Amino acid sequence: MSFLQDPSFFALGMWSIGAGALGAAAVALLLANTDIFLSKPQQATLEYLEEIDLKTLEKEPRTFKAKELWAKNGAVIMAVRRPGCFLCREEAADLSSLKPKLDELGVPLYAVVKEQIRTEVKDFQPYFKGEIFLDEKKKFYGPQRRKMMFMGFVRLGVWTNFFRARNGGFSGNLEGEGFILGGVFVVGSGKQGILLEHREKEFGDKVNPVSVLEAAKKIKPQTSASEKK
Repeated sequence: MSFLQDPSFFALGMWSIGAGALGAAAVALLLANTDIFLSKPQQATLEYLEEIDLKTLEKEPRTFKAKELWAKNGAVIMAVRRPGCFLCREEAADLSSLKPKLDELGVPLYAVVKEQIRTEVKDFQPYFKGEIFLDEKKKFYGPQRRKMMFMGFVRLGVWTNFFRARNGGFSGNLEGEGFILGGVFVVGSGKQGILLEHREKEFGDKVNPVSVLEAAKKIKPQTSASEKK
């Protein structure tokens, strides 16, 4: 058993333990950058979205059903993960760049937030050119709410998104809940249905503005005749 007292044997053992730990860390990092552990989104149905209760952000808020937003002309709706997040502000600015073309189509642009903290919504408005409503029950983030916790900070895609938004001049803060992932919907008028549903896969996973515009062009505005049907 004299080999146990050999310094080289001890060094080899420590090297093996260190190598094993590094290997395990490398595997964990690799897996964190795949979609294996990401929760799969459950697609919303039109019936589900229609019955969501929303509130206006006025001093005397009005509660109404979400279907009012798209009843006549359809709508583009952003479910904001967190108004103070610079990644969300970047996506809001991207969607707002479509506003002139959406106006030509007669399609309104809206956003919903899950909480109203101090001036967070007000500070978000310079980036978003549409009306904003409160979704207290977080229904637009369902039917199955998905969260990205601290695993997001070891994903290369997230860091790429961070640098992209920072280089674009966007900044933000850490106020509010930011783990429940958001998304973007393009909903047709009346009963036309959901024409596009983008679910945020990771922090900063933006919707493609071209896809939003293409979906918006498919919206068929309700006429008085169709409303009576």
